[in-house]
Amino acid sequence: MQYDVIVLAAGQGKRMKAGRNKQFLLIRNVPLLVHTLNIFETDHTCNSIILVINDQELEDITSLLEQYPMRKVTAVVSGGQERQHSVYNGLKAIKLSNVVLIHDGARPFVKHHHIHKLVEEAAVKEAATLGVPVKETIKKVENNIVVETIERSSLWSIQTPQAFLSSTIQRAHNVAKENGYLGTDDASLVEQLGQEVAIVQGDYDNIKLTTPEDLIYAEAILTKLEQNN
Repeated sequence: MQYDVIVLAAGQGKRMKAGRNKQFLLIRNVPLLVHTLNIFETDHTCNSIILVINDQELEDITSLLEQYPMRKVTAVVSGGQERQHSVYNGLKAIKLSNVVLIHDGARPFVKHHHIHKLVEEAAVKEAATLGVPVKETIKKVENNIVVETIERSSLWSIQTPQAFLSSTIQRAHNVAKENGYLGTDDASLVEQLGQEVAIVQGDYDNIKLTTPEDLIYAEAILTKLEQNN
């Protein structure tokens, strides 16, 4: 089943401490963002990529896309003040679509078969997200004191992509904007409509590169992927 994807690359990534947008950091001499875009560029079920960027980096993004041509990037749009606003801008750039994916530009290791399963679930249930069960013990802490140990069998760490019927996610964002609601992810906006969100189990390699240490993990994941191919 075909889909369109919004790739978010407008964040500042301050926790990476790189002095610039982490999307331009090199992994095996290739920019992080290129690794991510290639996932969708090489997926035959992807119709188009809407790339959301920081306006101040338009020249750098333009140069990057000239160096690494991506024929499926059909629009480059401006990000907003918050992630949710950036997604909203991306949605406005999508013309005709049944299923829309929303993905973090800093997650370069999602696999095609997980994307395909996600799209299938969204087509049936209107909304779906990738995730993995949490592995660590989770405790609620207040004022540096543990107040509760949370039973973890029902807890999942949520990833992207998240997938939605186009009409559903458009409505969710419109309602959130009207109500002044700012969610932690797009699935939470759909939850606010009373709509169920299906979970599709991904894998633990689908990390979001956030801190300098994550670059070490990225190298290890690439090595593993090379050994498995």
